[in-house]
Amino acid sequence: MAAAVVVVGSTLFTGCASKTDPITQADQADVAKGVPAPSLEQTKAIAEEGFVYGLPLVMNYAVMNEFAVDSRSSQFKAPFNQLSNEHRVATPADTAVITPNSDTPYSILWADLRAEPLVITVPAVSKKRYYSVQLIDGNTYNYGYIGSRATASAPGSYLIAGPDWKGATPRGIDKVFNSTTPFALTLIRTQLFNPADMPNVEKVQAGYRVQPLSAFLHQPAPPAAPKIDFVPATTAGIKDHFFEYLSAALEYVPPSADDKAIRAKLASIGVGPGRRFEFKDLSLEHKAVVLLGMKAGDEKVDRFLSSGMKNINGWNVGAFFGDQAFYKADWLMRAGAAKGGLYGNDAVEAMYPYTRTDGTGKTLDTSKHNYTLTFPAGKLPPVNAFWSVTMYDGKSQLLIKNPINRYLINSPMLSAMKKNADGSLTLYIQKDSPGKAKEANWLPAPDDTVYLVMRLYWPRTTPPSILPAGEGSWQPPALVVSK
Repeated sequence: MAAAVVVVGSTLFTGCASKTDPITQADQADVAKGVPAPSLEQTKAIAEEGFVYGLPLVMNYAVMNEFAVDSRSSQFKAPFNQLSNEHRVATPADTAVITPNSDTPYSILWADLRAEPLVITVPAVSKKRYYSVQLIDGNTYNYGYIGSRATASAPGSYLIAGPDWKGATPRGIDKVFNSTTPFALTLIRTQLFNPADMPNVEKVQAGYRVQPLSAFLHQPAPPAAPKIDFVPATTAGIKDHFFEYLSAALEYVPPSADDKAIRAKLASIGVGPGRRFEFKDLSLEHKAVVLLGMKAGDEKVDRFLSSGMKNINGWNVGAFFGDQAFYKADWLMRAGAAKGGLYGNDAVEAMYPYTRTDGTGKTLDTSKHNYTLTFPAGKLPPVNAFWSVTMYDGKSQLLIKNPINRYLINSPMLSAMKKNADGSLTLYIQKDSPGKAKEANWLPAPDDTVYLVMRLYWPRTTPPSILPAGEGSWQPPALVVSK
């Protein structure tokens, strides 16, 4: 990310300040107010801190653009306030969100809550079929849940409101959820038992309904919110346009007591609502320190991901998704959660042990080795819903193409799988088929490094359990090199 930075000894290579340099402009504004402008070293530190704070916001803003704003994007789903039901699971073609879930077809809603709240209505869903409605705001906080665990399987209508809505709970509404931002994401996961089950999933999805509150109450609609010309953003462009995207994202993330200090620091280098931060306009010295700061911030997030969780048999186990109260302004935890897997669930809804190593700590590389993952008899992942193990490319964290189009193994597949004589279950993690007799238990891998994610949906809270995260009585087994 920061390979273009030029450092000579301890002195940064400098050049003439540009009149359009956003950092220089911010400096001049500070000086005019009698506020000392940040030094180059302070600018680097702000870029580092700003990267950690802003990473989830930027990732979310880019996804929003691709899913709901840019209709030409290959990842476009639907305009704001329209529900998009996916009648399929994720494949290697889905690249907007890292570590995509391929267990459940998604129903996706990007909500614009500026004019009025929306009402989400869900049908009665069989108790045998898990579903969840995850409510995520522009801070990437999970601000509420509807579904099998949270509200049971009965039908209901739920109101999602933006930060400025203060009304009483309307008649016919089961619960009100408040987003901290005017633009918010809703992800609905509906369990798919097998490919032949898709028509049944589609029937459930057809029962999901979204409408403005005024329509739900059969009242006149309020005036429409002003049209916005969003700063274009793509997930692929994050590295090159990070602070430009962050300025754009902050326009739609109201400040809070939690982030007052970091937002003031960002403003001192020209990043914030209503500002255009163009990296190309920076002077050489400002480009250098910004890149150095971003690199340091990215490395800090990576260190958190490698050490911030408890290592259990090579798997990283932790709980790093939640609401605003959960994070308590821990921007590093929030950034690690986003980079590890954007839009993850609260621990009570799902747990996500992940690994890049075998049980001895060596990097998983299926170009060199075959691996096995064996669950002892009676010790499958303890869940109220279902579990899965998904294969991702070790570098991109995206699904990989393979000859049998199998991206995961999950508990609904157990009836077709073969157990060992002692009742244990072995999964074969390798790039080539283990042979026809074992192919039902094969999780195809790339000819490269591997990133594996185990998902436990609605984990049990009584022993055996993976909860509390990292301290539970159930532990994921180690991956072992095949002999």
